[in-house]
Amino acid sequence: MLGVLLLGVLARAGLGSSGPIEPQPSGSQCVEHECFALFRGPVNFLAASQACERLQGHLMTVRSSVAAEVITLLQSGDSSMGPNLWIGLQLPQGCSGPGNLGPLRGFQWVTGDNHTSYSRWARLDDGAPVCGPLCVTVSGPAASVPSDPIWEERQCTAEADGFLCEFHFAAYCRPLEANPRNQVAAPISSTYITPFGARNADFQTLPVGSSVVVESLGLTLVCSLPSGSASGRWSREAPGPWDCGVENGGCEYACNTSSGTPSCFCPGNLGLQADGRFCTSPPVQKCTDLCEHFCISNPADPDSYSCMCETGYKLAADQHQCEDVDDCMLVPNPCPQRCVNTKGGFDCLCYEGYELVDGECAELLDPCFGSNCEYQCQPVSQTEYRCICAEGFAPVPQTPHLCQMICNQTACPADCDPHNPEYCECPEGFILDEGSMCTDIDECSHGGECRKGECRNLPGSFECLCGPDSPFAGQISTDCDPIVVNNKGYEDGSGEPPFSTRIPDSTLRPPSAGAVHSGVLIGISIASLSLVVALLALLCHLRKKQSTARAELEYKCGSPAKEVVLQNVRTERTLQKL
Repeated sequence: MLGVLLLGVLARAGLGSSGPIEPQPSGSQCVEHECFALFRGPVNFLAASQACERLQGHLMTVRSSVAAEVITLLQSGDSSMGPNLWIGLQLPQGCSGPGNLGPLRGFQWVTGDNHTSYSRWARLDDGAPVCGPLCVTVSGPAASVPSDPIWEERQCTAEADGFLCEFHFAAYCRPLEANPRNQVAAPISSTYITPFGARNADFQTLPVGSSVVVESLGLTLVCSLPSGSASGRWSREAPGPWDCGVENGGCEYACNTSSGTPSCFCPGNLGLQADGRFCTSPPVQKCTDLCEHFCISNPADPDSYSCMCETGYKLAADQHQCEDVDDCMLVPNPCPQRCVNTKGGFDCLCYEGYELVDGECAELLDPCFGSNCEYQCQPVSQTEYRCICAEGFAPVPQTPHLCQMICNQTACPADCDPHNPEYCECPEGFILDEGSMCTDIDECSHGGECRKGECRNLPGSFECLCGPDSPFAGQISTDCDPIVVNNKGYEDGSGEPPFSTRIPDSTLRPPSAGAVHSGVLIGISIASLSLVVALLALLCHLRKKQSTARAELEYKCGSPAKEVVLQNVRTERTLQKL
């Protein structure tokens, strides 16, 4: 059915007149994207193929009966043509083997394939091998099938009477719609010229690049493809419209001659472009530009949409803008205690003494709860605390929850129990004196603390500046001459206990000027010690009877030598009182 319709279309089209051999074809016709042309003149296969390629085409492929009908019409339009015309079918070098090689019998199209649903060979296929190179021509219609030209194998170097070219175009224009207002009686005539050189007054379609001449109007138009379009359009380089009766003057919308000359008009507020024929494109208003927050298009109706707002907002009265929702006015209130509205949301706050935990206000816990501070706990933050001590006391560095007495002077008040005034304490390195005062113990007064160094007394302690003969020369330490003790507990080489374990009798009384027997010395020492003990016992008894404050002596015990110094101080003060 398609072949019959195409045949009717082509039959109504004129097939052109004779002209030069090349480049103008003897006959041509176009059907949508495909154009076909017949060229005259004796030529071999290679020359014919090259001529088609120069015109941006190739030798014609006859893959259907419709293409065969086109050939018949082109041949019938030129009685001067010979019976043989080259088509684009050839057999490469070599011989095709016996057997079924398909409808093309081993031949191939110049496009490099052998696809076809049609063939019309003059010689029947008897299975005998056919050897190439061979090329194919079409001759006059066969007696059995008058409408179909038959195919004949020929040597490619032989000359045929002409050839058929085929052209493919991406887009095309329809013939002019021409009926000028000043020529209403009859349509004007026009001449079309195709890119491959065909000139004709009647085409079914014209490929892009074709031109048309309307001599009566002095008008020449070209078939071009506008950007973004799939079909061609007649236009010209000169701006402004032409006769409104020919293709609407080239106007995209309305063409009017009320002013005496053709003019193009655009709808609405659109203006003309620089060519004077096309209108400016209407601004594409995106859905997202119409709404303040979100725009939802309706797929069923492109012009329909609806606006939506983000959480915490609602549509305003114009149904396009969004306004804030006061969340704190909602019932129930979204916050457990205090609510502060913000743009698009809200903040929950708690009363003083409460903390927001997982959306609820929980009462703050005292960070000092469960603390082990010896004196007092002081909150630092909602979760942290520190231990503080009473006046005259400071936290122990290694255990800050405990407190120890401090005194940075030579005398400080003692810490006495208010319920038991006889019970008083002094810091380490101090001794309780009369009047509930703590007096610093001068560890350097007897010179036994710093061997091979200079002793410096400090409140509650002392330090040694080691001399040049000390292992710690020039350094500050508490012992500049450390004593190495053997496994018996005595100094190496002495045979006696270390100095720190002996109480030198020189601290009790001055030494005798003459030589004294060793037994006498021992007796004196024992007697002196006994007297000291007796005196101390008597003194304590008297102090108890007079209800004076009883002191617990706090003193340094870092080394045995300090104990000796403290013993001497106590002995001297007792003797002075006696």
